Amino acid sequence: MRWWDIEPVLELEKDLFPEDAWSRGMFWSDLAHARGPEATRRYLVAVDHGDRRDGEGGGAAGRIVGYAGLAAAGDLADVQTIAVARDHWGTGLGGRLLTELLRAATSFECAEVMLECRIDNIRAQKLYERFGFEAIGFRRGYYQPGNVDALVMRLTDPTTSVAGTQGTETHG
Repeated sequence: MRWWDIEPVLELEKDLFPEDAWSRGMFWSDLAHARGPEATRRYLVAVDHGDRRDGEGGGAAGRIVGYAGLAAAGDLADVQTIAVARDHWGTGLGGRLLTELLRAATSFECAEVMLECRIDNIRAQKLYERFGFEAIGFRRGYYQPGNVDALVMRLTDPTTSVAGTQGTETHG
C-alpha cells in the first residue's frame, strides 16, 4: 500500500466498517512506519484488473478489492486490519492477504502473531482458525459503537501457516 492507495482504501473501509472505519490519519500514520530499514509495518492492497481479454472492467491501475496491515514489535506481530470487498467474498482473497501478512511477520522474525476479531464475525474466525490461530481471550466492548466484544486470537508460529498465493495481485 502506498499513499495514493489511501483514498480508495478509505472508500472500501467505510463500506465494510461504517461505524468504526479507520481515518485517513490512521492509515497515513501506519504507512509512515512501513518503509525503509527501520520499518515495523507491512501494508498491502489487492487489485482487480478486470477481464483484460475484453478490455472492460478495471483500468490500467485496477480497482482495490482488499487490503491488509500488520505491525511488528520485537518478536510479536499484530494483524491491524484485513478487508475484502463484498463482491470478492468467498474467492480466497482474505486467505491470500493473510498469507502475505504472515510472510511479513516471518521476515520481521516474529515468533507470534496476534489479532482481534469481532465476536460475531464467524466468517473471519474460520479463516484465522484455518491458518492455525487459536482463541485465547476476549476484549469486552472493544468495537465501538455498539459495545461489541472482540475475540483475541494468537498464532504461535507464523512460518507453519504460510501458503502459496495465486490469483489476485497484491502490492506492498
